[in-house]
Amino acid sequence: MILLAGADLVKHFGPQPVLAGVSLEVRPEDKIGLVGPNGAGKTTLLSILAGRLEADRGEVQVHGSCRVGYLEQQPRFDPGRTLWDEAASALADLQELARRAEQAAQDVAEAADDAERQRLAARYDRLQQELAQRDAYHLDHKIERVLDGLGFVGAALRRPVGELSGGQLNRLLLAKLLLHEPDLMLLDEPSNHLDLEASLWLEAYLAESRQALVVASHDRYFLDRVTNRTWELFQGTLEAYPGNFSAYWQQKRERLLVQAREYERQQAYIEKNEEFIRRHHYGQKHAQAKDRQKKLARLERVPPPRTIEAPPMGLPEADRTGDVVFRVEQLGKSYARPLFSGLSFSVARGERWGILGPNGSGKSTLLRLLSGELIPDEGQVSVGAGVRIGYFDQARRLLPDDLPLLEAVRPEGLHMPEGQRRSLLARFGLVGDAVFQPVRSLSGGERSRAALARLAAASPNVLLLDEPTNHLDLWACDALERTLLEFHGTVVFVSHDRYFLNRVADHLLVFETERVRVVRGNYDTYEHLRRMAWVEQQTGEAESDAPDAGRADSEGAVRRPRRRDEEGRTGGKQAGEARPAGRRRWRFPYRKVADLEAEIFAREGRLAELHAALADPQVLRDGGRVRALHAELQQCQQALQRLYEHWEEAVERST
Repeated sequence: MILLAGADLVKHFGPQPVLAGVSLEVRPEDKIGLVGPNGAGKTTLLSILAGRLEADRGEVQVHGSCRVGYLEQQPRFDPGRTLWDEAASALADLQELARRAEQAAQDVAEAADDAERQRLAARYDRLQQELAQRDAYHLDHKIERVLDGLGFVGAALRRPVGELSGGQLNRLLLAKLLLHEPDLMLLDEPSNHLDLEASLWLEAYLAESRQALVVASHDRYFLDRVTNRTWELFQGTLEAYPGNFSAYWQQKRERLLVQAREYERQQAYIEKNEEFIRRHHYGQKHAQAKDRQKKLARLERVPPPRTIEAPPMGLPEADRTGDVVFRVEQLGKSYARPLFSGLSFSVARGERWGILGPNGSGKSTLLRLLSGELIPDEGQVSVGAGVRIGYFDQARRLLPDDLPLLEAVRPEGLHMPEGQRRSLLARFGLVGDAVFQPVRSLSGGERSRAALARLAAASPNVLLLDEPTNHLDLWACDALERTLLEFHGTVVFVSHDRYFLNRVADHLLVFETERVRVVRGNYDTYEHLRRMAWVEQQTGEAESDAPDAGRADSEGAVRRPRRRDEEGRTGGKQAGEARPAGRRRWRFPYRKVADLEAEIFAREGRLAELHAALADPQVLRDGGRVRALHAELQQCQQALQRLYEHWEEAVERST
């Protein structure tokens, strides 16, 4: 069944079409990621599919039984209603269905005629069946689950909508859409305004939901976990790819290679024949030349490769600094409330530190303390020798609003000829008339790339970056990642982009609820440690009473590796503590930590599948199947226990 189809959609906002004949189909099982460079028309396409905007040509057809939900970007609420009441209004159709079922039950009780009673009873049964299918018996639980997942808890549920911030209003819009449960959801940047916990919850919710969806997002981690198809919108046309974002990225590279070979081969063929025609147009081979000219006229031309160009970016060579770039000792800062205190860590030359945490936890404040822009309330920040800081602030205040870009990109006091400035801006994708525009007229993506260009002009050897991927499209993010990986200086950055954190960071500073944790590794390392800590918490009490710590308990939980300390090492050794003298005999053969973690992930995935299967009522009716699953479950738990112990030993050997 096709839920929604678009045929030959065309839309203009100027001389060049934003959509130039887009055709598409959405089926019930589809979870589609919509990607494309900034300004490609993703929001326009979603608005047309949702019926909020009319195409200049073409049509959109929606299946008669399909309910389409669209995540609006401009919230419109009654400011006097509470957050809970506004969220509950998304379930008005279920509340009406429950009211009709209650009325049907009363009608059955009051019917005097047997035939009428049977007819009303059948109607009541149909209503009850629909209520059961749509899980309408636990409406309060549904509302609480969604609001809690998106970060609304406790007293916040009774706050008037008029008191909510812009970000909270956008999250409320998302909550209402999820509660409404349309058959097809059209989502435009749904993870905006969400912290890490809410993003993780939303990913799991959408991945497990039965609804189809089309989602435009710059969050590559989100796209990888949620989608199973990808649409690329570029130059007004749409190309479809099977798989999530990572699959699309790989297929795109392979497809470009094929397109380039076909295009170059045909261009060589055309040039050869055109040269023959020029040379023999009036000579003895005039007939052959005319024949070749006719063949070229009939030739179906291969289009050039569909290449989405990313700006090359790049940073100048960094001067050498001292071995320690920042030494932070017992740092603390408060405003209306304490943000953090007792914070201590050191950043060595050449390291790339990512700072991660919920909104309002003090991440940007920490960067400003490192830059010297703020004075700490307690503790101190020591800056190493030879450090020259380049600070990229989230508000992009580095660029004066009233100056044309060509002037604003030049750091104060630095002589840069116009040609050098133009070349620099071109490296960051800013060319043509854009360089003469005042900074205030630039788009968000252009402003971010301009701020990065000005940073490059100052030739820093230490970068402090606050949300550098904001407003950048996927291709610009990829270019920035490559630029930072090639930079030989030191980088400390705040980001909510987990893909960016995963690719760039080699250390993480994570602001958690009760502490700030230092992790030696990237986001995948942190996610693995979080998962292990959660299982430790679930199994801690059982382990404390177990006579044999190496054996699974009655609930199927097994002992996890020890949690790493704030420097990323496993517990049991303090920083700087020497190893015992003599050569230790290891229990397990040498294996890389990453290989063991990959095998642990695979085993954990299978363990989750086994638990899910044993919770399936249909499986429980088959005694033989249950016994086989229990046997495999026990084997999997034992294998995992041995892998955890091997992992602990491998980590210790590598430190």
